Amino acid sequence: MSAAREDTACGTVHLVGAGPGDPELITVRGLRLLRAADVVIHDRLVAHALLDEVGADAEVINAGKHPGHQRLTQQEINALLTGRAREGLAVVRLKGGDPFVFGRGGEEVQACVEAGVPVVVVPGISSAHAVPAAVGIPVTHRGLGRAYAVVTGQTDPQCGSSELPYASLAGLDTVIVLMGRSNLAEITARLMAAGRAGSTPASCVEMGCTPEQRSVLGTLETIAAQAAAHPLRAPVVTVIGEVVSMSAALDLAPALSAHASLPLSRSKEEGAPPHA
Repeated sequence: MSAAREDTACGTVHLVGAGPGDPELITVRGLRLLRAADVVIHDRLVAHALLDEVGADAEVINAGKHPGHQRLTQQEINALLTGRAREGLAVVRLKGGDPFVFGRGGEEVQACVEAGVPVVVVPGISSAHAVPAAVGIPVTHRGLGRAYAVVTGQTDPQCGSSELPYASLAGLDTVIVLMGRSNLAEITARLMAAGRAGSTPASCVEMGCTPEQRSVLGTLETIAAQAAAHPLRAPVVTVIGEVVSMSAALDLAPALSAHASLPLSRSKEEGAPPHA
């Protein structure tokens, strides 16, 4: 880790969206900040190739959460962000997808503001849009999808009601579910009970935008059973709506699988020591 600045001026925390899986989908600005960071605090699903872009002297902290297990609590992460910045260090909080789409980015910005620490958000490509695109599903399409909702299949009971607005969702053209693999059977059953036709096309995509990407096609009535039969494991993005029918027509998977294997690289002069 780099030494703290001599003048002890407060550093800045950058919340950087790493994108949906393919390391080449990070923004140019995000990559520049990552390479210049003194401290990088990253999530579990961030591509390892991105961590290879971090400077040799930088401190790299894995703050990834697994289902049912977390290395650090959110309070501990917040304390790391503000504490390292107060040492005068440039801090990057590297988060999968976009920091403000079910990534607790708002909570981390709030913690920085309350601590008087400068904070900047660098948006990223959300898996809610990129992963459907990777299998040829447009989230909107003229004549098929004029509106869509992105919902989480996991909620914190301590934050109030965990009930999704099924009646409203059932009437929308397209519903995209993130972090919903473990609750998929309940979510699909509740949507049908709220009036959505069981014959509505549906798809689940595992490890989207990576070489390990797999997907299944079905209907609202069958998709949970199909996801279990293969079996698909988190992270999974589920898309429900007529736009799913575009997947077979567009058939983008072969080209995207080849593209996903392309590594990021920096100039030989800079070097890129790996980080565990």
